[in-house]
Formats: sequence, C-alpha cells, structure tokens
Amino acid sequence: MPVKVPVSRGSLTWLQIQVQEYGGGLKLVLSQDITERERADTMRRDFVANVSHEIRTPLTVLNGFIETLGSLPLTEVERKRVIALMAQQADRMQSLVADLLTLAQIEGSPRPASDRWIKASALMQRIESDARGLSRERHPITVFLDPSDQAVEVSGIESEWLSAMGNLVSNAVRYTPAGQPIEVRWQTLADGTGEFSVRDHGAGIDAEHIPRLTERFYRVDGSRSRDTGGTGLGLSIVKHVVQRHGGELKITSEKGKGSVFTLQIPAVRVRKA
Repeated sequence: MPVKVPVSRGSLTWLQIQVQEYGGGLKLVLSQDITERERADTMRRDFVANVSHEIRTPLTVLNGFIETLGSLPLTEVERKRVIALMAQQADRMQSLVADLLTLAQIEGSPRPASDRWIKASALMQRIESDARGLSRERHPITVFLDPSDQAVEVSGIESEWLSAMGNLVSNAVRYTPAGQPIEVRWQTLADGTGEFSVRDHGAGIDAEHIPRLTERFYRVDGSRSRDTGGTGLGLSIVKHVVQRHGGELKITSEKGKGSVFTLQIPAVRVRKA
C-alpha cells in the first residue's frame, strides 16, 4: 500500500513511497515525487469549493425572495423591488457561468496561430465604447493611440483580445471612484512589442496581494468585489489570454494611488499593415 509523505525542502514536496517484496527476503523501496499531482488535486478541490460557494450565495437569496413572493401579500412597489433584486442575483450567476465557460474554452484550445490580424485601432474603438458605456459619464476617460500606431495590427483571436482588454477596463470602472480619471493606452515599443495598458486612480492594491490577483476567485476585498458585480475570474481570464498569445500581464500598484495593468504583446504578434 503506497504512503504519501510530506517533505520540506524550502517549499512543501510530496513523495509517494511503496515497499515491495523483491527476490529472496529482499524488499524494494520505490519513491515518486507527486508534488505536482497533489498541487493539481488541491487546485481542483479549491476550484469546486469556490464555484459552489459563489453560486450558493445568489441561489440562497433567490430562494428567499421566491418564498417571500409566495407567502406574503406585497404591494406593487414591494413586488417590483423584490423582482429587481431577483433579476440582479440571476445576472450575477449568469456572469459567473459565462466567465467559467470562457476560461474552459481558453484552457482547452490550442495556441492561436499568427495568421489572423486585427487592427489595434479597431480594438481600441471597441474598448473605448465599452468603457464609456460602463462608466455612464461617472469618470473622465482618456483613450490614447499614437497616430503612428493607426496602422498597427495584432495577431490572434479577436474575441479573446477583446475579453482580456475589456476585463481590465471593466475592473478600472468598477473600482475607481466617480470623478477620478481612467486612462487607456496603446503603444508600440522600439523593439516591436505592443503594450495595452489601463491606469486607474482607485484605492490601489497592497504589494502582498499582487502576485495572487490572477488566481481564480482571489479577492483583495471579497465584500467589495461582490458589491461591484465582480465574479473573481476576470484577471484569471486576462492572464490565460495573454499567455496563450505569448505575452505577459504586468501589474503595478500603490496603496491610495491607483493601479496600472499592462498587457505586453510579443513583437512577433505585432506588425504595421
């Protein structure tokens, strides 16, 4: 019967050890490093637990409202308010399922080829439109694309780039107080690398949280994220999209001074048409 043993080597390592009869009265000891398998199992368990928790909360609220509608005589104003709150919780579950499906699709697909090109200017126009629609004039929004980059194109899957860029802009709108500016920028660096960045002037993020921001369901402030409609999956989607395209997500932030989220796109996926 194999036995799992934790071993500390700076970081926790798991070994599976098994003893078998070998020859005349001899015994063979087999050991196998199963750290990655244990880590994957832990991630799966945490993921299922997190999904269950995220869905259970709005379901509990919906059940409570359904009981209220069925058992209490409500005025028309009260009835409309309850239905509006039910719709809000249903939308929250729908957003969560949509983000889960997006993640599953991204993770299960091969790396995008470099033969499909999208104009950076078209991406920026879509992102600007979405940003202004989300903000509803609560924030001064600046979208900058240098005239020399008007002809720049990016290779990959358009819907994935829009999803990644849109998630960054959506987060900026959610977490930036009304009246504070949001800046969205595209620039092509001297080495041909493309950079899409979103700067907000929100509360900022403590350095200890930054390495974990792209983990699924990780929240710096869980109550605030739920109040603003976040699913906890947005930055995980951003990370997977940019990595699938060979790029990198960089995050810089200072408490009380806002944050900058930057997608760095490799030069091989950027060209001037």
